[in-house]
Amino acid sequence: MTNILAIAHKELKSYFSSPIAYIVLGLFAIVYGYFYIVMLQYFVRASMQMGQMGQAGGQPPMNINQDMLRPVVQNLTVVMLFLLPMITMRTYSEEKRSGTIELLLTSPLTDFQIIMGKFLGAMGLYAAMLAVTLPHIGVLFVYGNPEWKPIVTSYLGLLLMGGCFVSLGLFISSLTKNQIVAAAITFSTFLMLWVINWIGSFSSGWISDTTAYLSIIEHLDDFTKGVIDTSHLVYYLSFITFGLFLTAKSVDSERWRG
Repeated sequence: MTNILAIAHKELKSYFSSPIAYIVLGLFAIVYGYFYIVMLQYFVRASMQMGQMGQAGGQPPMNINQDMLRPVVQNLTVVMLFLLPMITMRTYSEEKRSGTIELLLTSPLTDFQIIMGKFLGAMGLYAAMLAVTLPHIGVLFVYGNPEWKPIVTSYLGLLLMGGCFVSLGLFISSLTKNQIVAAAITFSTFLMLWVINWIGSFSSGWISDTTAYLSIIEHLDDFTKGVIDTSHLVYYLSFITFGLFLTAKSVDSERWRG
């Protein structure tokens, strides 16, 4: 465990010793702040209009979790499509380009320790991205009355979904020494996992069910509602495990080629 944490610390430090971490965090903060302000203005305006009409038509009152925070989280996942490839693109491709992959593979470390260290390092930067959003949530608790359980489950879902992207990004990065190629393939793969359920929307039966299950975004929806379904946990954890398994096989083949 000590070796894994040491590699994770090294990876996280390398992010902040280059412009990558600051670019990713800066872009994320700007885009998230924009979505937050837009949805907050919409929520305030809609609440005032509903209050003036006396909730005519028997419509339920506005809910800050479902009518504001949930759309923000859904928009947040779109940002992840663009920013997470920037985090994972260098994990192995940079090692290959600089020639340090041989030193890493011949060090007294197991493939499992190396992979988990890189995975936790990338997840550390991703967690820092999510931490940027916490002050905004704090403002809602100061001036509003949101439910805390859907917020917690939303962050849990985002962490799991991010873990899926990171594990797959590690595998793709291990296949090439070019960071740009790694980022482009990673983004394309993420996008395919995002829109695969569109195929099912034009079909029915097992095709619709299968594409809906494979869609990585479909499993996040219940988390944003405050619901933790074991089927979604199994999907995300299985996805992460499979991505790390593919990375291990790729690294092992690199060791034999070396």
